[in-house]
Amino acid sequence: MKLDDVKISEAIIKSYHNKLLGALDVDVAIVGAGPAGMTCAYYLAKNGKNVVIFERKLSPGGGMWGGGIMFNEIVIQDKARQIMDEFDIRSRLYEKGYYLADSIETISTICSKTVKAGVRIFNLLSAEDVMIRRNRICGLVLNWTAVEMANLHVDPITMRAKFVVDATGHAAEVAHIVERKSGLKLKTKTGKIMGEQSMWADVAEDTIVKNSKEVCPGLYTCGMCANAIFGGPRMGPIFGGMLLSGKKLSYDLLKKL
Repeated sequence: MKLDDVKISEAIIKSYHNKLLGALDVDVAIVGAGPAGMTCAYYLAKNGKNVVIFERKLSPGGGMWGGGIMFNEIVIQDKARQIMDEFDIRSRLYEKGYYLADSIETISTICSKTVKAGVRIFNLLSAEDVMIRRNRICGLVLNWTAVEMANLHVDPITMRAKFVVDATGHAAEVAHIVERKSGLKLKTKTGKIMGEQSMWADVAEDTIVKNSKEVCPGLYTCGMCANAIFGGPRMGPIFGGMLLSGKKLSYDLLKKL
């Protein structure tokens, strides 16, 4: 069969058009396709919910690709091994309580399983604002990352979601937008973003799960973003808390949906 270049373009445009139209009104919109955001999306989709993820970068995966200091190995603790097993990710014992996994295998598998569960991941799309109605976050304002990077004056589009999840990691991008523009008080001790503390893995791995919760009406958080918002320490290249955080938030949202 002779290939038609225009037909190839037509197939891509029509397919993406339909995919994007289907993402304009969903149950949950997650900003950030790191390990926590994708794990949260995976469990929501496995339970029949309509979930989309918007990732500003070309590659989903957040900081997991690089392991520790670009050594592509990650550490997982006992509590999170069940999730690793569910994703069919190999792990091996280092010593009691410490398991190692290949960071490339881990994040690529999570990404693949999340998409196959029914989650649509849109890369190169940034959330530049939120949609607010009656003092509640109910959607996102989206634009191409390239537009943002080039500082072009191009208007965005909006999408609606029953719940929005900030999973943007250290930057806590959505929460910062809400704090700066909405006038809503966040459910932190100060009513504002508290910022992350210095690295302390033992404490951070527990607090990241506890802090994966509602930030303000309609907005939730998971992953490193949760500790950045609620003032917990960072944890470095141990990633069990990220997976546990995403799973915990997914079940909290399932109860509300």
